[in-house]
Amino acid sequence: MNIASSQSKSQPRAVVVVPNLDPVETDKITDETFRRYYSNYNVKRNGGNVASIVWFRNDLRVLDNEALYRAWMSSQSVLPVYCIDPRNFGTTHYFGFPKTGALRAQFLIECLADLKKNLMKRGLNLVIRHGKPEDILPSIAKAVGAHTIYAHKETCSEELLVERLVKKRLQGVSPQSERSTSTSQNPTNVKLELIWGSTMYHIDDLPFNTSNLPDIYTQFRKLVESKCAIRGCFKFPPSLGPLPSNDLCKIGGWGDVPSLDQLGIIHVEGEKGMYFVGGESAALGRVYEYFWKKDLLKVYKHTRNGMLGPDYSTKFSPWLAFGNVSPRFLYEEVKRYEKDRLANDSTYWVLFELIWRDYFRFISIKYGNSIFHLGGPREVEARWSQDLNLFESWRDGRTGYPLIDANMKELSATGFMSNRGRQIVCSFLVRDMGIDWRMGAEWFETCLLDYDPCSNYGNWTYGAGVGNDPREDRYFSIPKQAQNYDPEGEYVAYWLPQLQKLPKDKRNFPHEKSYIKQIVPLKFSKPNHGHSHAKTTSRRK
Repeated sequence: MNIASSQSKSQPRAVVVVPNLDPVETDKITDETFRRYYSNYNVKRNGGNVASIVWFRNDLRVLDNEALYRAWMSSQSVLPVYCIDPRNFGTTHYFGFPKTGALRAQFLIECLADLKKNLMKRGLNLVIRHGKPEDILPSIAKAVGAHTIYAHKETCSEELLVERLVKKRLQGVSPQSERSTSTSQNPTNVKLELIWGSTMYHIDDLPFNTSNLPDIYTQFRKLVESKCAIRGCFKFPPSLGPLPSNDLCKIGGWGDVPSLDQLGIIHVEGEKGMYFVGGESAALGRVYEYFWKKDLLKVYKHTRNGMLGPDYSTKFSPWLAFGNVSPRFLYEEVKRYEKDRLANDSTYWVLFELIWRDYFRFISIKYGNSIFHLGGPREVEARWSQDLNLFESWRDGRTGYPLIDANMKELSATGFMSNRGRQIVCSFLVRDMGIDWRMGAEWFETCLLDYDPCSNYGNWTYGAGVGNDPREDRYFSIPKQAQNYDPEGEYVAYWLPQLQKLPKDKRNFPHEKSYIKQIVPLKFSKPNHGHSHAKTTSRRK
């Protein structure tokens, strides 16, 4: 199928909001979804009069949040906390790019505002603090008399370091509040309970240890599909209160959702493309919009390699990265769709892509920091240039190749790039320009709304030939990619308006007088080169 044929011939020039629902409809969908996941039985809570804390990290949701569920079950009161860690707004490791760009920071702000609203609807609230979790959480735990801090576990080194620091700082912190008198000779420290909840397949259900994880994705997928079941979503009662009765003024009150100015980030106003709304409510709204309102799930496999517009793919990845929606919830929605409407290759392919996401998360455990190293998990001996001028041409969309430039301009303007686009610009940076792949990975870390270290660096090592890919020479021919996925130049003309006046068959390869000079020659320029490679790699997100 020609992917471009599935896209609108008259694309809008204004910003398209995703999901494209009004606030009333979004709230209605959110409330209806929560009602489907209310528990219909009485659950006896444990813990007497003690409190617990939920430390929200990359799990900014209420629905199917096991850390929140465990905290609620183990105590009579729950205090949700989010720490705005300054380390997340520093610079990247090798090349010093901003770790969090303006678009992702704005998305985070919207996530926090929505989480606070959804918690308040259910009898809770959200403490927001600026500072390092290891400095903030022990004092809050002591003030409210919390016995345990519950949080979802991460897998990469920076996040694991924070977990270790929090555990260390909790040593010697008693769960009794400051107003209590203790006569115990052996007071119990406040515990940090870390819970696995970021993948569709639970780590404890894998048919192998992560140290024995298959290095080839297909082997991994077949094993988990044949030997693992996917756990159901956690169900909650309508009310999750009460909050701890202790005076929160001692810890500075609830705190406010931050602004970009408070985060030290300059606001960027998008003028075209897509604008993704952050938060759990928007995530549930997008699932409803894509699956049920527009009924697009049934054609996902045929349109997923598109580039232009909001509806060629699910666009779930930003909300997955922030934990606004769980992979298990998406699995259950796919199964509900298959039961109520139809099951086909497209419905399966959404799950196929979620398994890719799981795979990279587990790979990050098996290989640790090597996913960030030049030679990748396979410790390949390779050298790339770190020519800053060449890199900046790629970053700013000034390479002279419209398909590359359009994708990079979309990334800067929206924080998003299609799966197909990501593979093309990666191949061009590494294969054609010969630039260190880590420069590209760190720039994606700055820009992407859906950034998470496992998927981002997993995909970059894969594309650069230093990751878990049976093909080391994977190459994406720009002429072939343009021919297949933008044959009339609609995508490049949208992001590069100076090309709109050209004939459609000239837009992707205009004459130098019509565009800008190509900065490097293509390593392989024959249109049919790399066709089989493109077909193979189109399966992953």
